[in-house]
Amino acid sequence: MARVVVNVPASAKRGEVIEIRTLAGHVMETGFRRTERGVLVPRDIITRFVCTYNGVEVFSAELHPAMAANPLISFTTVATESGTLEFRWTGDNGYAVTESAKISVA
Repeated sequence: MARVVVNVPASAKRGEVIEIRTLAGHVMETGFRRTERGVLVPRDIITRFVCTYNGVEVFSAELHPAMAANPLISFTTVATESGTLEFRWTGDNGYAVTESAKISVA
């Protein structure tokens, strides 16, 4: 199981721009490395990240082998209403992790 960390403010004022940071711990393999016998090590990376705010997609990213093994993703959105931010990471070999965070908007 991968370790993920999300940093979302617990509260914000309506209309305020908030910063969200996520970190996904993942053992990455680019697919370019070879074993000592010369066989390619299969690629194993996180390929997509999506954040939804009360079910509406507010940010997404396609990730490629040049990304860090533990991608740190930082982005902003506008606090519109209280609710839940859901974060989804998907990747090779069936990798899928979901995390959520609540925010209170006044």
